[in-house]
Amino acid sequence: MLIGCHLSAADGFRGLARDAIAVGANVFQFFTRNPRGGAAKPIDPEDVADFLATARKERFGPILAHAPYTLNACSAKEDTRRFAREVFADDLARMEHVPGNLYNFHPGSHVGQGVETGIAQIAGILDEVLRPEQSTTVLLETMSGKGSEVGGRFEEIRAILDRAALGARMGVCLDTCHVWDAGYDVAGDLDGVLREFDRAVGLDRLRAIHLNDSRNPLGARKDRHARIGEGCIGLEALVRVVNHPLLRDLPFYLETPQDELSGWAAEIALLRSRRR
Repeated sequence: MLIGCHLSAADGFRGLARDAIAVGANVFQFFTRNPRGGAAKPIDPEDVADFLATARKERFGPILAHAPYTLNACSAKEDTRRFAREVFADDLARMEHVPGNLYNFHPGSHVGQGVETGIAQIAGILDEVLRPEQSTTVLLETMSGKGSEVGGRFEEIRAILDRAALGARMGVCLDTCHVWDAGYDVAGDLDGVLREFDRAVGLDRLRAIHLNDSRNPLGARKDRHARIGEGCIGLEALVRVVNHPLLRDLPFYLETPQDELSGWAAEIALLRSRRR
C-alpha cells in the first residue's frame, strides 16, 4: 500500500525522507515553496543525492510536489497569471532533479470571467510551461467548486486536459474531501462516482488520491478538511476508498489537519490495519 502525508520541506529532501520514515509512510507530498507564494530555496545537489539513495533503499513510491495556493492560472489579472507561469516553469525545472515524480496544482479561480475563459487560460499556461522531454507528470486536482473555482466538475477537468497540447501526458489527483464537497457521494455511492469519473475523464488518467475527510455535508462547496473518521465522509467510507479495486494501487496522500507528525503516523497505521 502506497500511503503517506503532507510533510514540511524546511529541512530539504533529507528531512522529508526522515519524517516519512518516522510516520510509516512510503510516499509523501510537500510544497515546492511557501504555500502562499515566494521564492523557493536553491537546490542542494548533495541533499538530492542523499534523498534519491534513501528513496531507493526504502522503496518509496512517487513523491507529490504541490504548487503554492497562490498559483492561479486563470486569474483576471495578468500579473497573477504571469506569477503562475513563472512559478510553474521554475517548479517543473526543479522537479527534474528528482525525475519521474508528480506535480499537483489547483486549476484556479476564474473570478467572474466564466468557466470557459478559465479553462482556456489554464490550458494556455500549460502550453507555455509543459515540455515533451520532462519526466514529471503534472496533475490537475479535483476541486470543491467553492466560489469561482474551476475543476469542481469532472467535465471541467477533462476540458482542460483536452485543450492543453500535452494534456494526454497529464493526469488527475482526486481529493476525497473536495469531490464530496462538490457533490460527488464518495461515501454512499463510490462506484457511481468512479463510473462518472471514468465517463467524464477516464480512470486511466487518475494518478493519485488526496485522502481526506470533510467537515462539511455533501455538496457544501466549502473545502474544509477533517481528520480521518472525524468528518462527514467517515472512516468506513475512506476504508472503502483505499480498498477499492480501481483505486488500491494508487498512491494515497493525507492532507488532514494535524499538530504533530504523530497524528499522521496514527492515521497511516489505522488505514494500513484496515487494508484488505
